[in-house]
Amino acid sequence: MQRIYFDNAATTALDKEVLEAMLPYMTTHFGNPSSIYSYGRESRLAIESARKTVAKILNAHPGEIFFTSGGTESDNMSIASSIHDLGCRHVITSPIEHHAVLHAVEHFDHDNIVTCSYVNILPDGHVDMADLENQLASHEERCLVSLMHANNEIGNLLDIHSAGEICKKYNAIFHSDTVQTVGHYKLDLRNTPVHFATGAGHKFHGPKGVGILYINDNIKVSPMIFGGGQERNMRAGTENLYGIVGFAKALQIADANLEKESAYIQSLKSYMIVQLEKNIPEVQFNGDYNGRSLYTVLNVALPKSEKSEMILFNLDINNICASGGSACSSGADVGSHVIRTINNNPNQVAVRFSFCKHNTKEEVDTVVQKLIELI
Repeated sequence: MQRIYFDNAATTALDKEVLEAMLPYMTTHFGNPSSIYSYGRESRLAIESARKTVAKILNAHPGEIFFTSGGTESDNMSIASSIHDLGCRHVITSPIEHHAVLHAVEHFDHDNIVTCSYVNILPDGHVDMADLENQLASHEERCLVSLMHANNEIGNLLDIHSAGEICKKYNAIFHSDTVQTVGHYKLDLRNTPVHFATGAGHKFHGPKGVGILYINDNIKVSPMIFGGGQERNMRAGTENLYGIVGFAKALQIADANLEKESAYIQSLKSYMIVQLEKNIPEVQFNGDYNGRSLYTVLNVALPKSEKSEMILFNLDINNICASGGSACSSGADVGSHVIRTINNNPNQVAVRFSFCKHNTKEEVDTVVQKLIELI
């Protein structure tokens, strides 16, 4: 049986065109971007041209885009910079953030550098905005607010503008982990009240190991990695040349086909909801799945039984890739902190299916059929 890949929120297949754009920089154009001869200048030009491409698509200034190794590094740098350079002494985040944020915040809290608190999450998985405002109002010291634009497990979308406006009112720094939305939604960073935003190439058919950090022009932060003048003195180390070229190419392709592809992927998600409801009467869904939610993610709550407890394992045996939580924590099976927060129902098993432009209705039918058999 052909493998069915329904775990695109974890990572996506590299587009052929992206690979073609990267290949010359893996073979003939291998000059170090910091070298002054023409070989190096070619590489430097490729990086700066990629930066301009990314900035244009996200409506940012090229000087606000920094290339990193991915979303985790970008999230960590945003949080560390807010604390070390921007004077934030209290961090407000949510219990359903990605571990790249939660573990970084815990680290600084543990070292007594900052205090932290968690905003309430409503039953549908959305952030309680009133609670966010109350918490900001109650702190005299400068706060960092770190809230993800879209949750990687349940798909809920944050009203990033409202959150940003609340932060503005209390002079707080606002970081949003936009890893699941860059390449999937039209982002207009110049007109979004956010100080830091992040992206990862492998979430939209680009290469792994490359990401971006958007740092708003109005704030000044210090480098996190020392040793060279790369990334305008902000991140030392020879640049991931072909990764950066691939990131920009993948973003270009995603942006050009956004409307068509998002409508198609949304239709797959809606189709799967209908098929599951029709065939598995006790099925439920986690998060605001039919409302303000990623069109790529569907988190399914199945009735717990001896069979369904082994569901991911059994799907895998049947060549179906899905996940129980974030891919980053799948090695340590402690269950999902996100699901525990919004739906701590011991009689349900959560499975995340996430889709991309390569998936088909036939695949949805096959997976639903398998789920019926397995449950």
